[in-house]
Amino acid sequence: MERITLTANKRSVLGKKTDHLRSLGKLPGVLYGRDLSSQPVEISEKDFASAFKKAGESTLVNLVVDGESKPVIIHSVQHHYLSGQPIHVDFYAVRMDEKLHARIPLHFVGESSAVKTMGGVLVKNHHEVEVECLPADLPQFIEVDISALNNFEDLIRVSDLKVSDKVKILINPDEAVANVAPPRSEQELAELKEAPVAEDVTRVEGVIKPEATAEGKATEGKEDKKEAKTEEKPKEKAKE
Repeated sequence: MERITLTANKRSVLGKKTDHLRSLGKLPGVLYGRDLSSQPVEISEKDFASAFKKAGESTLVNLVVDGESKPVIIHSVQHHYLSGQPIHVDFYAVRMDEKLHARIPLHFVGESSAVKTMGGVLVKNHHEVEVECLPADLPQFIEVDISALNNFEDLIRVSDLKVSDKVKILINPDEAVANVAPPRSEQELAELKEAPVAEDVTRVEGVIKPEATAEGKATEGKEDKKEAKTEEKPKEKAKE
């Protein structure tokens, strides 16, 4: 697959002033690596969106900064908490002769008989797996063919994933990646629907009763004695 190329420029605008860059359609970022000092950069938001859609966070990209090209991975993207738009990106410069660790997304393909004909529910236990390999061997994604799930006893395990012999998956090979759960019976669904919801009224404001403290008990005792004295006075007057 042809490697994606992105063009960036060194960035002098830092801190809160980067808001002005975004208003111009530019995305602030930083380029760093093991043998590279951290370097602020800026890149076209439009160009980045296009490249990120194709590359994600697990594909090598050629980042050209002021004419110098470096192989990088889009290591981290920060998004606006409301709009979801990218507001900052980290590019990690890699060495082509050193293995690295990366999380590779799983793409589920095919059709399961246990889902289609038996009404089961596909259970995805993993959406990505961590791998180790040289940067040039990084897969963009790993396909998981769910057509192997013909009944509720079938499992797709990590060991079933098809990857290059140059790529090592770093999680337990016996772990389940996907399976199909049997559908719930009408009785089970009805029981779930009719099950009463227990409410803890002590957590509702105005219902909480504070625990009696030693001070509170003492005050309560004084009030009781005061009431007792008040009741005795009319009797004394009656005797007179």
